[in-house]
Formats: sequence, structure tokens, C-alpha cells
Amino acid sequence: MAKFLTSRSEDYSQWYNELVVKAGLAEPAAVRGCMVIKPYGYAIWEKMQRQLDDMFKATGHLNAYFPLLIPKSFFSKEADHVEGFAKECAVVTHYRLMKDPAGNGLVVDPEAKLEEEYIIRPTSETIIWHTYKNWIQSYRDLPILCNQWANVMRWEMRTRMFLRTSEFLWQEGHTAHATKQEALEEAKKMIQVYAEFAEKWMSMPIIMGCKTDSERFAGALETYTIEALMQDGKALQSGTSHFLGQNFAKAFDVTFTNKEGVLEYVWATSWGVSTRLMGALIMAHSDDNGLVLPPKLAPLQVVIIPIYKNGEALKKIGLKVAGIVQKLKEQGVTVKYDDDDTQKPGWKFAEYELQGVPVRLAVGERDLENNTVEVARRDTLTKETVSQDGIVEYIKALLDAIQENIYQKALKFRDALITKVDTYDDFKSLLENKKGFFLCHWDGTAETENKIKTETKATIRCLPFDMGAEEGKCMVTGKPSHRRVLFAKAY
Repeated sequence: MAKFLTSRSEDYSQWYNELVVKAGLAEPAAVRGCMVIKPYGYAIWEKMQRQLDDMFKATGHLNAYFPLLIPKSFFSKEADHVEGFAKECAVVTHYRLMKDPAGNGLVVDPEAKLEEEYIIRPTSETIIWHTYKNWIQSYRDLPILCNQWANVMRWEMRTRMFLRTSEFLWQEGHTAHATKQEALEEAKKMIQVYAEFAEKWMSMPIIMGCKTDSERFAGALETYTIEALMQDGKALQSGTSHFLGQNFAKAFDVTFTNKEGVLEYVWATSWGVSTRLMGALIMAHSDDNGLVLPPKLAPLQVVIIPIYKNGEALKKIGLKVAGIVQKLKEQGVTVKYDDDDTQKPGWKFAEYELQGVPVRLAVGERDLENNTVEVARRDTLTKETVSQDGIVEYIKALLDAIQENIYQKALKFRDALITKVDTYDDFKSLLENKKGFFLCHWDGTAETENKIKTETKATIRCLPFDMGAEEGKCMVTGKPSHRRVLFAKAY
């Protein structure tokens, strides 16, 4: 199956779309712009979800759930927020169907029109802050540290599975604080959590920074982001955390009595990652043979395939492998012994390669005689023969090595595509020929930012925290600039 993948160099977009389907991750749904996440794809998302959930709870957050439908009037209370999402909203107008009097199936009952329309949540700030008004009276009620795992809908016109769909899965944290400093620290802490997850579990190097005014979340005073580079040289925003100030507290009149007995508005944050991380995982690491998955997120870390001529040989191999399987499971390694006799070993090799299983073991009759096993790594496509003695410890160390190697490979690729550029002509030329991240001076104005975006399709991904601090001149206007910012074409 893997040989039928379009190569990345030939058509990166087609390669991605084919891989999502052929690896069994997802497929288009009957609903326009939506997808069906298949069991193998959902198993990866579950591992992401489980790890992130543990990290959220370790930082004091608790899970809650809020309604899918939000009264339309709620969106009118925060002007920037409604403007940011107005064009993406799906609206519920009626609550009942009826038989068509003309006999053409079902129609909307005109008598069932809602007094007020509901919006299918594109994000939940409005309904959550309406709810927080009932939860918060005193400083003793703060902070509130809530997270929600949910689905949202944003009516997208151009969709691609995992990267941009009308409905997608995500988590959205919504916190309330007594002081501005607490809220700022929360927003910064959560972007650090996302960065740690991306690098240590996804093996995906990121650049962390804050968004420009025009790129920040609708209704936020500050948006922090992690930006990753995909193998085609385009950037992917992979997680954001927002300092909302008191905007939503004022919009929904959420106040509290402080320790001095003075009434104040609450300070807020929100932060989230989505199934877009699945797209990032695919595009950051995979190759022309299929998925390449970091072991920490692989649903299946090890597969064992018997090589045999007859049923008696298969039985002997099975007896030997059973002990290895049991020991691996005891060490927390997810492992499968594939003795299905309806497919040949070669087909299985290609299939598990396509699915990105990090380690493949092959055991034949000669291996039984020699007390060996053939070990194949998915990340390097290399094989070696290893003694069965100590194979469990060997595999555990190998999984760690694969996790680190995938990260280092992506880091080397990313770092090779970070380029300092000083002139606008060079910038435009490099965008056509090299791609990647570009560190450039910018005069800080929305006019210049928009000019660059209009003329080149590149955007300011962020003002990086850990790079770019130097004096210079804007590459477009020549005006003074106190730092370089990160540009790229992006998904």
C-alpha cells in the first residue's frame, strides 16, 4: 500500500491527503467540511489527550463541560470577539421537523422557529463567562481553573482533514483570576505546557512567542503561540494561550469583592490546542513510505511478525514470542504479535511501515535456532539482528532513542530553514526559492504588516521570546526596529 503514496517532492499536499486516508487516520464525512476520525487516528488523539490532560491537572486545572449551543445575544456583548467569529458561525434557527405536506420527506416546521437563534460554539468564552458570573462573588472564589474537552464548529470554506475542518476536537482552558499578574502568569504558563508537550511527546521543535495585534485572538489583549515548521517549509500554529484582560468580565459583568472589600472585574485567560496537532504530527515527521510516529504517541509501539513455512514452525515461534510479548507489556510497551495467516510477511511489513509503528520485530525458524530476532526501526528504516537475551531492555532503550532521533532530525531541518533577512527584495526572493522561517526587522505598524502579507502571502508568525532581539531597520520602510520578528508562509 505504501508504494502508492504520492511522494512529498512531487506533490506535498496530495501526499498528505493520501497518507491520512491510507494510514487509516481519517476520511471525509457526509457533512461538508467534516471528517470521520477512524479508530487508529483516534487512538493517537487519545494518547495526546491523555498526556495533555495529565499536564493540565498537574498545574491545578479541572475539567468541566459547557453547552454546545450559545445564545446569539452572548456574542454581541464583546465586540472584538463577535467580529472575529461572525463569518464562521453555524446558526440554529428551529427546533423541530415535520412531514412535508407535499409528501417530500421532512421539512423544517415553520411554527418551531426559536425566539433567539443559537450559535454552535466556535469557542466558548461567551457562555463560560456568562456562567462564571454565578460562580464568582468574592476573592475566595478565585482562581477558577477550568478546562473543557469538546468539539467546536467554524464554518470553513476550504478544508483539509485535521488541519482545517468545519468541526474539530479540541480542549479549551478558561481561567478567572483576581489580579492582572496572576492571569498573565497563567497564560504564559500554559503556552509553556504546550511547548513541553510538542517537544517531548510530539518530538516537534517549536518557536514560542507572542502574536502581533492583527494576528492575536479576537477579544484578547495578548496571544502567545507555539509555531512549528512542516517539511514543505510552511509554518503551522500549533497551540495558543490568550491573556483576555478584563474584556469578558466587563462584557458579562463578572465582578468580585477583593480582600479590601472593593468591587473589581475579574481577569481572564483562555488557551487551546486541537486535532490540528494530528496534522502537525503527520507533516513534521512522516516520509514517502507512510507515517513516522514518536513512540510516546504511537498507539502500537512494537509489532512482532513471524516468518514461517508451516503450522508447526508458527507454533514454535508463537511459544517463544509469548514470553517477549508478556515482558514488554509488563514494562508498559504496547505490542502486537501478528500471526494472521491471511497476509504474507511482506504485506505486513509495508502496512506497519505505513502506519508508523516505531519498532518491528521479525522472528523466523533460524532466529529460534540462533536465539536472535531481527529489529527494524521505522525512523531510520534500518535493521539489525539482536540476541533474544535482554531484548526487552534493548527495545525500551531503542524506543527512547527513536523518540530523541525524530526530534533531532526535525530540529536540524527547522534550524537549517531559519534565515535572517535584511532587505525586502531578498525576502521576496527567498520566499520563492527557500521557504522556511525568516527573521526580519519590521517597523511595528499594521500597515507594513498588511503590505507584506498582501504582496507575499507571508505573515508574522510571532515575536519570538528567545531570538531576534537586536537593533535594525524595517526591511520595507527603513524605519527603526528594536527586534526581528518571525515571518513564514503558513497553513
